[in-house]
Amino acid sequence: MSTSSSAQHASLLDKQFINNQWVASSSTRLLDVMNPYREERIAQVTAGDAADVDAAVKAAQQAQPAWQALGGAARAKYLDGFADALEARRDSIITLSATNNGKPLAEAGIDLDDAIACYRYYAKQAKALDARQGELVSVEMEGVEARTYHDPVGVVGLISPWNFPLVTSAWKLAPALAAGCTAVLKPSEVTPLPELVLADIALEIGLPSGVLNLLNGDGEGIGAPLTSHPGIDKISFTGSNRVGETVMQTAAARTANVSLELGGKSPILVMEDADPTQAADWVMAGIYFNAGQICSATSRLLVHEDVAEALYAALAERMDALTLGDPLAEDTDLGPLTSAKQRDAVQRYLDLAEQEGLTSVRDGQHRTLPAKGYFLAPTLYRDVPVESRLWQEEIFGPVLCGRSVASEAEAIQLANDSAYGLAATVISGDSERAKRIGRQLRAGSIWYNSEQLVLPETAWGGFKRSGIGRELGPWGLSAYLEVKHVIGPA
Repeated sequence: MSTSSSAQHASLLDKQFINNQWVASSSTRLLDVMNPYREERIAQVTAGDAADVDAAVKAAQQAQPAWQALGGAARAKYLDGFADALEARRDSIITLSATNNGKPLAEAGIDLDDAIACYRYYAKQAKALDARQGELVSVEMEGVEARTYHDPVGVVGLISPWNFPLVTSAWKLAPALAAGCTAVLKPSEVTPLPELVLADIALEIGLPSGVLNLLNGDGEGIGAPLTSHPGIDKISFTGSNRVGETVMQTAAARTANVSLELGGKSPILVMEDADPTQAADWVMAGIYFNAGQICSATSRLLVHEDVAEALYAALAERMDALTLGDPLAEDTDLGPLTSAKQRDAVQRYLDLAEQEGLTSVRDGQHRTLPAKGYFLAPTLYRDVPVESRLWQEEIFGPVLCGRSVASEAEAIQLANDSAYGLAATVISGDSERAKRIGRQLRAGSIWYNSEQLVLPETAWGGFKRSGIGRELGPWGLSAYLEVKHVIGPA
């Protein structure tokens, strides 16, 4: 499927990629794919149905034994092939992603570049996996030999979100293929266009038939039957807690393996020894990147009262300087939200803030939004009560809530006082202090004195309601492997 124009995409979007072929869906229902800046339909995709899922699972089942038998080194060549092909298509994919997702070009580039790095990382992990097969285990019993093997889970169902479609699918697909699993991938129906390129690449690099199957559709048509299909050995889902809980319940009925990366309400702690000017830059990056549509968005600001006024002033200045506009324009800082549904969901929180009488530093009323597009202005409230729904709930938009604290202990207590535990940031003039505070925070990723760095070598996942399991790093590969021991006479 060419990435050169949406018209070329539209000619195939009523089909599904199964067993290395674009085949007609058994469903006639279509879903609109929108350009969130122009508020225009740019394509339609099939809604897909259970028959599509069944065909894709059967293709994956047939392909899995041979894919496993290839070995890690051979599978690594295909993973490097995905990285090379994405790199070769870089400009066209970035444009396509910005058009479908609403990301500014620079952010679309980060999504792609991080995906490329992920495929390359798991190519190395696949090669290393060969060397780990058959490792001797030290046992005390004389005359007995035990060896460890790592087998793939089998056929995996991968459900990716709409906010970072390329990198989140890579976090699932790359380790799954490296491990020797075959896959049925469901992109979000909101932003399917960037991920459909993966089917083109699979054909281009000669990926064996059935190893990657890609299904368009929504939760009703594809997500539910994929999660409940008896031929799926593992489900990896990234998305909302509401859907994640349903996935977990469905998988539990057949004791299927699950990985869940769910919501977040991450804190950012600015201590009294921090430079407010520098801190403001890191606060901005943590909440307004991708219009706040980030599961790890540091949307709860805990700032020491000694630097609060200076920080709020610096943030207001930076917020006023943000350019809202066309994602394809080089000077755009903040694009639209990705869908009208998400824009409206965030707007309901802004309406609630008005009802609650929250104190705004910037509430969007002072600036004119673009005439078209699912835009919301960057918003900042201060002195937000902990009882407020804006403080407690994931908003998934450009909305920052702040509170002043009088001590380090209070900051840590409030940071941990959340149902979520995906990420956190600590800003302090003393790096050792920042790291010490970070060790006391209950979250999967802790950044200090930096922007949010997500590296393929380090795990991604959260505590509490933020999910189950880890992606990335060797932990991400282990999520798609079963440990087997072969034991007998030495």
